[in-house]
Amino acid sequence: MIFRSLNLNPLIAARPRCKGGLRSSFGGRRHARPDSLTTFVFLFIFVCCAATLRADPPAGGKWTPIPELSDEFQGDKLDSTKWHDHNPDWKGREPGFFSANNVSVSDGQLHLTARAENLKDLPQGYHTFTTAAVKSTALAKYGYFEIKCRPMKSKASSAFWFYSRTKEEWTEIDVFEICGVGERWNSTYNMNAHVFFAPTETNHLSKGDTWKAPFDFVDDYHVYALEWDKDLIKWWVDGKVVRELKNTHWHQPLNMNFDSETMPELSLIHISESTRPRLIS
Repeated sequence: MIFRSLNLNPLIAARPRCKGGLRSSFGGRRHARPDSLTTFVFLFIFVCCAATLRADPPAGGKWTPIPELSDEFQGDKLDSTKWHDHNPDWKGREPGFFSANNVSVSDGQLHLTARAENLKDLPQGYHTFTTAAVKSTALAKYGYFEIKCRPMKSKASSAFWFYSRTKEEWTEIDVFEICGVGERWNSTYNMNAHVFFAPTETNHLSKGDTWKAPFDFVDDYHVYALEWDKDLIKWWVDGKVVRELKNTHWHQPLNMNFDSETMPELSLIHISESTRPRLIS
């Protein structure tokens, strides 16, 4: 469920307490089912929780729900007034294609799946893998966004992030990008804040950092959150702040996103000279 603060600088709060899944107080909860590697090479699932579970933003603010960014994922399909079952602006990180077939809702859960498969008539550059994306139809500026999830045990990424691109400005905040496989990555929490262009920036600005967790992300469900206001951006894990960043640029309303990608920068997919991908550790 999502909440807006009654303070002068409104915040949005989101929190999932879904067992086995992802819930964002700013728009959703997702739940992860057990890995099904016999069926799919990758399985990425966020689970949404019961309606009685509510966001738990930091003390000190007065919060009110934002219905258009709250969802319990009841029924058997996404609410199209709140969510896209793909990313309308992006087909996916090559070679993994965002397929709406990899987004499903059942038993109060939203499931995002990545598969090793070749689909017919894909755009140039996409092959071998399909992944998944869900994007909010509403925008948010400032807020506290919380999810409870278990990333998939896969070399495809599990990601929770915000972005918007207009003619004047393109900014992004990555709450997390997680790889669930490999000693180097399975407990590494990747965070970032980007300015691709803005009235005050013509060069790409990237403020990335990592946090090493005392656990493997895929072993259990944990609560991940972003607190974002006009002065400061904070990354939370299980109720503790793991990173703070002065907010020098991120004042643009952003869409919320959940997705899975084939990300070479996380050593998930290596593209050989023949352009055919192979999975690596």
